[in-house]
Amino acid sequence: MVQIHGIRRASADAKYRQMTGQPVKPLILKLCLPAVISNLVTTAYNLTDTFFIGQLGTAQSGAIGIAFSIMTVMQALGFFFGNGAGNSMSRELGKQNNDRASRLLAAGFAGAVISGLVIAAIGLLTLRTLVVMLGSTSTIAPYAVQYLTPLLVAAPCVCGSFALNGLLRYQGQSAFGMIGLVSGALLNFLLAPLFIFVAGLGIFGAGLATAICQTVSFTILTTMSRKFGVMKLSLRNCRPDVLLMREVAGGGLPSLIRQGAGSISVTCVNIAANPFGDAAIAGMAIVMRIMLGANSVIVGLGQGFQPVCGYNYGAGLFARVKEGYWFCVRLATCVLVALAVLLWIFALQLVEIFRSDPAVVAVGVAALHIQCCTVILNGFNMMGNMMTQTMGRTGIASFLALCRQGLFLAPIVLILPMMFGVLGVEMAQSVSDVLTFLVTIPFMRRILHELR
Repeated sequence: MVQIHGIRRASADAKYRQMTGQPVKPLILKLCLPAVISNLVTTAYNLTDTFFIGQLGTAQSGAIGIAFSIMTVMQALGFFFGNGAGNSMSRELGKQNNDRASRLLAAGFAGAVISGLVIAAIGLLTLRTLVVMLGSTSTIAPYAVQYLTPLLVAAPCVCGSFALNGLLRYQGQSAFGMIGLVSGALLNFLLAPLFIFVAGLGIFGAGLATAICQTVSFTILTTMSRKFGVMKLSLRNCRPDVLLMREVAGGGLPSLIRQGAGSISVTCVNIAANPFGDAAIAGMAIVMRIMLGANSVIVGLGQGFQPVCGYNYGAGLFARVKEGYWFCVRLATCVLVALAVLLWIFALQLVEIFRSDPAVVAVGVAALHIQCCTVILNGFNMMGNMMTQTMGRTGIASFLALCRQGLFLAPIVLILPMMFGVLGVEMAQSVSDVLTFLVTIPFMRRILHELR
């Protein structure tokens, strides 16, 4: 036991020296690359799954929309425990308090798996009623039940995978998290068409393929966390501790708010677009999907910054925290400018990939052009949110997370259409981004001033 403990401590010490001693900029780039790849592969995975199921029929496609709400809840809980424990864990590693870091790791993992078990139990017992409550028609409901049944069985693995990815990333081991997620996604590319079309299982086959792939990802991530993590995952470190769980909950709240606000914003956009017909709803859905892909690159950059921020903030190396923050803001802004130019030029072609209906294309292109004008602000907005979350400024991080897609977008997207018609729906997200930018400035000025 002494020998094993020595090896683990040496690993932790080596990681500490890397995170607090290596040049900040190349360190962030090294850590963010796996996160960016993971986010892009996950986005492609979701789009591919949607494409395959779309070949089955309209009702099956509608079932995916219903299932998305439940998948969002699983993802939100995984992020809640993974980011909640991970933020505190990275600060403790920066303080070289490895024992408490190990306990946070175990608590985050156990919390995610237990929450998945609760979702599975409730979901399977109330599934038929649940899909109707979520908006299923009598035609869609049977397909939603078929798709969700295997996914709910795998819910502990789904929640656990998202949590472990974050927990590995906050240790500075984002490459291992990438391997786990990408392996599952690539397997799904093979299994989904095999189960759906070759085996003739239809939408149940799609759900089964996703459940198997999530379980494989969970197994890989658990193995890597136990064998290659800076802190080795062990449930023996998971002891009841009210203060510890309060810290996990506080650290994870901004992530939970971000996910919840995102779901609410989609609902509000659909409600606002509804009076203008199916074309408006479809056009805005396409734009949201495209912008989600663009923003996933910036999220990956922020995820590369977070462990560097946590380690160095915990170690009291505030100059490195500020250097990393401004590097990420500048890089994110440059990337978003390039993406905005490309999206503006190829807006028509991108929208037509998803739908060629002229009315849908008109709404989608207009909304995409408007959002291209303000998406460059998201680098500053997102880095501020992620930095405050990692520093343990839960109140500020939660407020900033709520602003972009909840506090501002929800009322704006419901008010502007009354004044400008469908144009109000198209410009709502951009107005929300500008307001979020203006609100973020004074908070970040104060926090950066304090880091002296």
